[in-house]
Amino acid sequence: MSPAVGSVLIVNPSASGVTEALVERVRAELPQPLEVVPTLRPGDATEIAREREGSADAIFVLSGDGTYNEVLNGVTGSVPLGFLPGGGTSVLSRALGLGREPVAAARSLATGTPRQVNLGRVNGRRFGFSAGLGLDAELVRRIDRRGRRDDGRRPGDLAFASEALGLLLGRRGRFRDALTVEDAGTAAFALVANCSPYTYAGRLPLPLAPQASFETGLDLVAPSDVRARDVPRLAVAAIRGARPGTRMTVLHDRGRIAVRCHHPLPLQADGEDLGDVEHAVFESEPGAVTVLVPV
Repeated sequence: MSPAVGSVLIVNPSASGVTEALVERVRAELPQPLEVVPTLRPGDATEIAREREGSADAIFVLSGDGTYNEVLNGVTGSVPLGFLPGGGTSVLSRALGLGREPVAAARSLATGTPRQVNLGRVNGRRFGFSAGLGLDAELVRRIDRRGRRDDGRRPGDLAFASEALGLLLGRRGRFRDALTVEDAGTAAFALVANCSPYTYAGRLPLPLAPQASFETGLDLVAPSDVRARDVPRLAVAAIRGARPGTRMTVLHDRGRIAVRCHHPLPLQADGEDLGDVEHAVFESEPGAVTVLVPV
C-alpha cells in the first residue's frame, strides 16, 4: 500500500450548487495537501474513491446525494469521508450535522471528529440515508425523466413538488397494496430509513422514521391500502413521524427486511433510480464507514 500523501476532494461539477469559485473556497478550508478530482460522468466517483482510498488521509466529496452514494459504494471504510453540501438537497451531509453552506461545512470538517456509522444495503447496493420501493422511487424516476438543465443540473424542489402532486392526482390518491413485507404483511409502498430525517422538503426536515439512526439498524414505514382520505394523515406522518397502527407498518432497528413485490416496482437508494425489481432485501451494515462530523 502506498503511503498517505494528503487528502482528496471529489467534486461533481454538475451538482446544483457547485461552481469553480466555490470549489476554490472549499479547497482553501480543507487540510492540505489536497488533490481535487472532478467527476466527468455517472459512476466516476465510485472509481475515484476506490483508487484513492489506499493513499489518501481522507476523502472529501463536494456534490449532491447521488455522488455521495457513488463514493459509499466505492470504499472499504479504511479512511474517513467528509460529505460537503453541493447538491439541491444534500440529505446525507445535513443528516450528519452539517448545514447547507459548503464553505462553512468545509471549515467544520477541517477540524472535525471521526464517527463510525452504519449504512444500508438494498440488493447489494449501499445507501446512506434512505431507500424505497414504489411511491418515492416513482417520484425519483419522474424527476429523472425531466432531464437536466442546460448547465447539467437536476430539477429542484419545485419540480419535485410538481411531480408529487401530479402523481397523487393521477392516482386520485389511491395506492393499492403492491408488496409484502416478510413477517409484517402487505403494503402499498415501502420506505426504509438509515437515519432521521428521511429527507428534506427545502429547509423542512421530514423525520418519517424519527427513531432511525446511523448507530442502529434500519427502520421501515409501509402504509397499506392508501386512499385519498389517508393522504393528509401520511403528510402529517412525514412531518411528525409515522406510528404503527391500522394500515401502517412501522419497524425499528432491523438488521434485515425482505420485501416481495406483487409486480415489478421501481426501487431507489439515496435518490438514485435502481430500476424495477420483483424483490428487495434491505440489510444494515454496522460500522461500515467512518465519516467526519463537526466537533
